[in-house]
Amino acid sequence: MPIDRRTVVHAADLARIALTDAEVERFTGQLSVVLDAVARLAEVDTSAIPPSASTLPLRNVERDDEPRPGLGAEEALANAPRGGRDGEFFRVQEVLQER
Repeated sequence: MPIDRRTVVHAADLARIALTDAEVERFTGQLSVVLDAVARLAEVDTSAIPPSASTLPLRNVERDDEPRPGLGAEEALANAPRGGRDGEFFRVQEVLQER
């Protein structure tokens, strides 16, 4: 499926990408090759293939949920930036403003 120069320029404008004339020419040829490959895939008979989300078998890869002790205050605050601690709490910038 050939693609023309005007379509490449339009797509680049939509993507806010500045292309030189040489890039437009190069991408015009490259995109035509890609669209030809996609068109060939559309010709493949897939009527005997059931729809699927993945070709890989499904299996649970999560570990068992086992309770364990959490971090203490010193461990949790150990990587706080200098001046970022206020006792047992993180000091953060004010986020909300009064109206």
